[in-house]
Amino acid sequence: MTAMSSECTRYVQLSADEFRARLPEALTIYVNAMRYPEGTAEQRAPMWLTHALREGWRCMAALDADGVLLGLAYGYKGRGGQWWHEQVRHGLTRREGQAAADHWMSDYFELTEIHVSPESQGKRIGEDLLRRLLDGVPSAHVLLSTPEGTSRAWNLYRRVGFVDVLRDYHFAGDPRPFAILGRTLPL
Repeated sequence: MTAMSSECTRYVQLSADEFRARLPEALTIYVNAMRYPEGTAEQRAPMWLTHALREGWRCMAALDADGVLLGLAYGYKGRGGQWWHEQVRHGLTRREGQAAADHWMSDYFELTEIHVSPESQGKRIGEDLLRRLLDGVPSAHVLLSTPEGTSRAWNLYRRVGFVDVLRDYHFAGDPRPFAILGRTLPL
């Protein structure tokens, strides 16, 4: 068995069909990068497939020379009625008021997932994916949620100008505290 390269040689925008075809690969990266338990991928697969049907959905992938997926990022236009939107709007309204919720939640792109395989991290692939994904997004803002705590992801988000929108927030059904971060677009 030959060792696989963790060097990114190209970035591609995936169509919804290409995303579906690479879903097992993408979910493996997600589970490994987030250190989630086995079985998480099967739980997340239907949700990720549903996300690909949303308005404004787009996905960028980082590939090595053999076409192996090293990382991906995807998101879509956030809007009322979506679970994440409703959770964040509620928390933001409660803590910061209606004006803050209206400012951030009225016209935004939700950066839903961004993950790089652990062996490929630290090579700016995440930043390249983020920048390429958001290039040309017509929304006023981009929002994301990330677990609280120091990580490479936090360093990336701060480096590209994300600010605190809502800190120490608990999503329904998850005991971990999350930060909601945002910034104006374009990057």
